[in-house]
Amino acid sequence: MSGAAHEHLPLAVRLRPRTLEEIVGQQHLLGPGSPLRRLADGQPMSVFLWGPPGVGKTTIASVVSRATNRRFVELSGVTAGVKEVRAELDAAKRELARGRGTVLFVDEVHRFNKAQQDVLLPAVENRLVTLIAATTENPSFSVISPLLSRSLLLTLKPLTDDDITGLLERALTDERGLRTPEGDPYTLATDARATLVRLAGGDARRSLTYLEEAAASASALGSTTITGEAVELAVDRAALRYDRDGDQHYDVISAFIKSIRGSDVDAGLHYLARMLEGGEDPRFIARRLIILASEDIGMAAPSVLTTCVAAAQAVQLIGMPEGRLTLAHAVVACATAPKSNAVTTAIGAASADVQAGRGGAVPAHLRDAHYAGAKQHGHGQGYRYAHDFPHGVASQQYLPDDLASARYYTPTDHGNEALIAERLGAIRALLGRADDG
Repeated sequence: MSGAAHEHLPLAVRLRPRTLEEIVGQQHLLGPGSPLRRLADGQPMSVFLWGPPGVGKTTIASVVSRATNRRFVELSGVTAGVKEVRAELDAAKRELARGRGTVLFVDEVHRFNKAQQDVLLPAVENRLVTLIAATTENPSFSVISPLLSRSLLLTLKPLTDDDITGLLERALTDERGLRTPEGDPYTLATDARATLVRLAGGDARRSLTYLEEAAASASALGSTTITGEAVELAVDRAALRYDRDGDQHYDVISAFIKSIRGSDVDAGLHYLARMLEGGEDPRFIARRLIILASEDIGMAAPSVLTTCVAAAQAVQLIGMPEGRLTLAHAVVACATAPKSNAVTTAIGAASADVQAGRGGAVPAHLRDAHYAGAKQHGHGQGYRYAHDFPHGVASQQYLPDDLASARYYTPTDHGNEALIAERLGAIRALLGRADDG
C-alpha cells in the first residue's frame, strides 16, 4: 500500500501491531512457550479469543498470519453465511494443495448459528485451516461443544490505564501515527491524556479513534497541541461498554442485583445508570427489582415490593428518560431496606417437601364441606372457626399428618421481621406448636 493511501486509513488500522512484541497488553498470553507464541511459530492449532472489544483479537489473528506467511482470510459472524464459509474453506483447500496454509479469522463467531459452526468443524478437525475465532461472549454458551473441544480457549483482558497511555504515546511518536497536514507531530496535554485514558475504558480502538478526532479538532483550531478542550469537542460522551445481548448484559445485571442485596446503594445506582445509558430495556430492570424485593427483602420491609411494582407501572406509563427516576427510587428503597431471605428459604423448603412426595391427605376437618354428601365423608367435621377464638387463632392440625411438625418460615430479626418473629412465636404457642422443630 502506498504511503499516501496508508495515511488515509484510520489511526487504529495504521498502528495495528505487526509482531507479537508490538501487541499492547495480554502479557499473560505472550510469554515464552505460550499458545500464541507457538501459534506464531507455525504450530497448527485453532483458538478462540474471548474478551471485550478493542483488546486485540483481530490484531492477534493478523500478527499470526504475518509471522507464518500464511494466507489471512477474515469473515464476520454478522454477515457471512454457510455459502461464504464453504467458499473460503474450498479456497483454503486449494491453497493448501499449493503448499500455503490459511489463517481463517472469524469475528463475532457467537453470531454464527449451529449450521455455520458445523461447517467449520471438519476443517478444524483436519487442520485444513488455522481457525482464530473472536467473541465477546462466553464461548461455553455460544459455541457448539465439538468445535470448542477441538480448540484452545484464550481469555483476553481489558487493557490497563498504563497500556492505553503507552498506546497513545506510540500514536504520537510512531512513523505510522499522527501527523499534521504539514507533517509535524502533535503533542498531548496532560489533562487531555487523562481524559482519553478514562474515556477509552480499556479499549485500544476507542482510545485511538478519540485521539484521532481530537487531533483533527486541534488542527481545526490551528494548533499542534491536543488539549482537553479539543478532546471535549471531539467526544460528546463516552461510549459505555455494555452489550445488551452479550456477557455484559449478564455481568452488569448480576452486579446490579448483588450490589443491592449487599445494601450498597451507590453501586446499585451506578449499575442502573450503566444499563440505562447502554440502552437496556427499563422494563427488564423493573422486573428484576420486583423479584429482588421478594427474594432478598421479603417481610423485613414488605412495602418495598409495593414500591417496585409501582416503579414498574410508572415506567410503563411515562417511559424514558423520566422513568429512570422511578427506577432510581426503587433502587434506593431496595438497597437501603433491611434484608431477609426467610421467605425465599421458606417456600424453597416447602417445595422441596412436595417434590420429595411428602404431604399426605388434607386433614378431614379442613376439607371442603359445601357440596352435597360432604358431611357423610366427615369433611369439615370438627373444624374450628378462627374468629370464634381469642386473638383469632384456632388451635388445630392444619398440615397433613406426615408434615404436622414442619416449620418452613423462620423470620430474621431484621426490620419488620423482628416484629413478625415476636408475633409468630405467640401464634405458634396458641397453635400448640411452640416447641415443634
